[in-house]
Amino acid sequence: MLQCRSPLHQMLSNEQVRHIAWLARLGVTDEEVEQFRDDLSIVLEHFRTLAEVDTDDVPAAAHASRLQNVFREDTPQPSLTIDEVLANAPSTQDSCLRVPPILE
Repeated sequence: MLQCRSPLHQMLSNEQVRHIAWLARLGVTDEEVEQFRDDLSIVLEHFRTLAEVDTDDVPAAAHASRLQNVFREDTPQPSLTIDEVLANAPSTQDSCLRVPPILE
């Protein structure tokens, strides 16, 4: 359960919670609106706390970690032959995969 330090943590109204639920295409009961109002208000309070943090001396970063590209080099390699590709196909016709028709 989310906890709130401030007694004035109700930052959202029931109408705002219903609107958010409508945007998310969620059907909510009156009890769920109350619960979501409390939970979302607490989340917003945490964002307000983060907004108060002094970040003037923190350099801008594009990513939180020094992530390097982990992909292999894109080097040309020999492809499979048509016979190798079609070897496990359940049905073939004229060197092609045969699939059931979608439209009659």
